[in-house]
Formats: sequence, C-alpha cells, structure tokens
Amino acid sequence: MATEDKNRATAAAILPLVGGGANVASIAHCMTRLRLGLHDRSLVDDEALKALPAVMGVVEDDTYQIVLGPGTVARVTPEFEQLVEEAREAAPAPAPASDPAPGSGTAPVSAEELAAQGAAIKAQRKAKNATPFKLFLRKIANIFVPLIPALIGCGIIAGLNGLLVNLEWLPAVTPALAAMASGFMALIAVFVGYNTAKEFGGTPILGGAVAAIIVFPGVANIDAFGQTLSPGQGGVLGALGAAVLAVYVEKWCRRWVPEALDVLVTPTLTVLISGLVTIFGLMYVAGEVSSAIGTFADWLLSNGGAGAGFVLGGLFLPLVMLGLHQALIPIHTTLIEQQGYTVLLPILAMAGAGQVGAAMAVYFRLPRNESIRRTIKSALPAGLLGVGEPLIYGVSLPLGRPFITACVGGAFGGGFVGLFNQLGDTVGSTAIGPSGWALFPLLDGNHGLGSTIAIYAGGLLVGYVAGFVATYFFGFGKDLLAEFNVSQEPAPSTVAAAGNVHPAASPTTPAGPDADGPDSDGTDPGASPAKDPARV
Repeated sequence: MATEDKNRATAAAILPLVGGGANVASIAHCMTRLRLGLHDRSLVDDEALKALPAVMGVVEDDTYQIVLGPGTVARVTPEFEQLVEEAREAAPAPAPASDPAPGSGTAPVSAEELAAQGAAIKAQRKAKNATPFKLFLRKIANIFVPLIPALIGCGIIAGLNGLLVNLEWLPAVTPALAAMASGFMALIAVFVGYNTAKEFGGTPILGGAVAAIIVFPGVANIDAFGQTLSPGQGGVLGALGAAVLAVYVEKWCRRWVPEALDVLVTPTLTVLISGLVTIFGLMYVAGEVSSAIGTFADWLLSNGGAGAGFVLGGLFLPLVMLGLHQALIPIHTTLIEQQGYTVLLPILAMAGAGQVGAAMAVYFRLPRNESIRRTIKSALPAGLLGVGEPLIYGVSLPLGRPFITACVGGAFGGGFVGLFNQLGDTVGSTAIGPSGWALFPLLDGNHGLGSTIAIYAGGLLVGYVAGFVATYFFGFGKDLLAEFNVSQEPAPSTVAAAGNVHPAASPTTPAGPDADGPDSDGTDPGASPAKDPARV
C-alpha cells in the first residue's frame, strides 16, 4: 500500500472510533500524538482505538491524545483533518428540535444539550490536571514545542557542518551550511515572542515585533543599567517576558481605547510601552538570569556531575508523570542559545535507556506471556530510537515495579554521562526532542565528536545494563510473577467465536499529565497505569 493510502486508511479507521467528524471540535498534533478536542467523550471507543495497528496507545488530558509515533502523526493528521471536513460537509442538516418522532413521548436531545453534556464531561476530565502551576507549564510547553522541528533540522545541519570543517572537506559549502544552521537561532527570540502572544491571548505579530527588539543590532548603541546592551541579550527568556508584557498592554488598550482609534493606537502603544520596558529593563534582567542558568549548569556538572547526573537521570520519568518536565524546555533552549548545546538533555535521555533495559528484562522474566512479549518486540525498535511511550504504556507502568527499576537504569546512565562532564568531557545536544540513538546526529561537546559520541554511547549501554539487571533481579515479586507469567493467548473456541484473533491489548491509560515537550525522548508516561504502580 502506498504511504499516502496507508496514512489515509489510518485516519479513516480512527475517525468513526472517536465519534465521527461531528464529534471533533479541534485537531492538532505534537511530535508523537494526534490531539483531539471532543464534544462528547462518551462516543469514543477506547479499546477499538488501541487495537488499531498504527495506534501505540491513548492518553487523556485537556485533549484526547492518540499516540501514533514520530513521522506518522505528521502524515496522518492532515488526512484526518480532510476526512473530518468531508464528514461535516456531507452531514445532513439536523432535524428541528421541536419536531419529535411520531409516537414518541419525549423530544430528541437538542444540539445545545448534547454540547452541554460534552462540555461537562470534558470539564470533569480536565479538572484533574488543571492546577494553576501545571496550566502555566503547559502554556510554556505550547510556546516552545512548535520550535522543536526547526531546532532539530538546524542542529543536524550544524553537526554536519562541524564535521566537514574538522575534516577540511567542501570548504566552499561550509559557509552556506553555517548560515542555514545559525539563521534560525539568530531569530529564535522572534518566534518565541510570536508563540507567546498567541498562547496568552494577544496578537501574535505584536508579540513577535516586541521580541524582535532583542535581536536588533541597533540595541548595541543603547546603555541600560550602566552597560551597553548586546543584540540577543536576554535571549528566549527576555522574548518570553516581553511578549507576555505586550499581551497585557494590548488587552489594557482594548478596554480603554475608543474603537474608532483602536487600529492605530493599540498596536502603537503596545509596541512602544512593551518595547521601552524590554530595552530598559527586561533585556538586562533576562540576560542576568540566562547567564546564571548557564553558569549554574556548568558548575553543577563540573563539581558534582556524577551525583547530579544520577539524580537527574533517575527522577526524569517521575517528573514527566507530574508534568514538571515542561519547566526544563526554556532552560534547554537558553543553554542551546548560549553555548550551542544543552548539557542536560544527554543526561535526561538516559531515562529512556533504563526503560529499554527494563523492557528487555521483562521479556526474559515472562517467557509464557506472549502478549507482553509481543508488545515488547514491536515497541523495542522505537524505544531504542528514543520513543518510549509504547514500552511505558504497554510494559512498565502496568506492571508497576519495573517502572521503578527503569528509573534506576536511567540514574546509572545519567551518572555515567555526568561523571565525564565532571572530568571535563562535556556532552551536549544541539537540539531538544530526539533521544536514544536518534540523538547521535545532534551531539556536540568540547573535546571532539568522537569523544562525545563514545561517552553518550557508553551512557546508553550503562542505562540498558542497569535497567536490565535491576528489573531482572528486583522488578518482580512472587505474586507478580505468578499473575503475569502465564499465557495470555485466547482459547481456540474464543477465537472462533470472535471470528478473528484480537491483537495484543494495550493497557488502559486514563487521564494524566502530557509530556510535550519533548515527548519523543522516551520519557513521556502521560497516564496512570491500569494496575496499581505500587504493587509488588
């Protein structure tokens, strides 16, 4: 089947299982998930969705999220959007609410009542994770996640250019590659400002206009706080603050400026007031904060790299479950902007390595459970490439204790990478998003590409081994083995009655915090397990 036909078939299979086009209120996607806003959650057939070959799992948060994996989701989403549009156009006009069916004693449910029911269900689900802090972090993630594809593309080009420069190959081409790699980072503040204003309810282009002040070369002629400003000073943090300020100024103007003057006065005052505060305040303050972040990261890994790496690698999966990992996205971006790479991501990526090792141990500890073993075999390649959701949803979280031992594997891998940072061999990533083996093209450091690759590969190996050993020897109690080390295949009579063999079922994944941010790093268990994760 052609790729286009396969993607359309996947979209066509999903659509009726989420209630059809009329039930879809909004459509979006991140790196691995199709995110749907739904009018009526009760119309979704979760089990049938999980049984689709292309679906790795489902997660419920503020939106209903169908895990399709990187690459696939970007191709299925436009097909799904087109099918939804076609379904809406083909839908017949609803019958008048005041015209009940003959012989019926009750009037049919009105569209307003149906919408109210759906809104109530959505509000109940959303309230579970609607704490102010998590909502704020989600906004921050929504600002930076759309930038990840450009960061990845430019980061890989930067790595390729560095390799060619070191080998002294194609000297006529390397300046062009350098321009491609650096152009986006030179203007990233503008994109952050645009997305920030959009996310906080302002006019996006005004947020971008105010943030553009930060990267304008002419600020080098301005003195603030006794020092001359530098283009780019404050970076993405300054752009974020400037755009948020612009949103509040714009909203204030909308309330007080007469409508006849709004089109002239509001944008002028927004840029003027926010721009002055940015130049004579935010650029300096954000610059100091950005410098402090870089200094602290360097100090932490230089003086306590092994311990810091152990803690960061071991706690990253729980941070993702709590939704707190989103706070790291602007820190990663700031480090990339300052130093050309983030030293934190290769350490945090070890959580995915621990997950892979744990899954391999589960495979050997449950030789009779063909269902779980089949899930591991199909999900392991994605896990090696840094997409850990299938392993998390299908293996470690439902079993409980293997999730903890996977964190142990991530801790040892993080400690290994952190140790070499402490010894002076810095390992960093020029972009955020990828993990596992997919991070190799984005690696950079201070002692050459060969040394950097070797250290990162060693960390992955340590994470695999530690996760495997911890899970194999400590990941199962007697009760857990007795319950799960049995055949999960349906009886022949059951298969005959059903008419076909049902694929291996995925565990139920109820609502939980999302991992946007980078959710392709193999550390995004955005849901609670079907079974108690604390069970032993």
